[in-house]
Amino acid sequence: MKLLLSELAQKELIQVKDGVRYGLLADTDLIFNGETGEIIGLEIKKRTGLFGFKNDASEEFIPWEEIVLIGEHRILFGKTSRMDEVYLDE
Repeated sequence: MKLLLSELAQKELIQVKDGVRYGLLADTDLIFNGETGEIIGLEIKKRTGLFGFKNDASEEFIPWEEIVLIGEHRILFGKTSRMDEVYLDE
């Protein structure tokens, strides 16, 4: 099956346990190891303020190993963690 990045970006992120919608994949930042190319996870930036233009300091992170299923319209994942709890190799 052929999948374009633009198609993947339009998939909804849904947490399996609670069924909470976290927005679209396009609204996240992909975090990866620059040396190995390994995908570490997805950073979800919460928007607050007028029209959602101000970033909230409490950013969440979906570890790549928490991705359960990439379906036709949705990406299902397990749990999130706070971005400040993630230890990334520099």
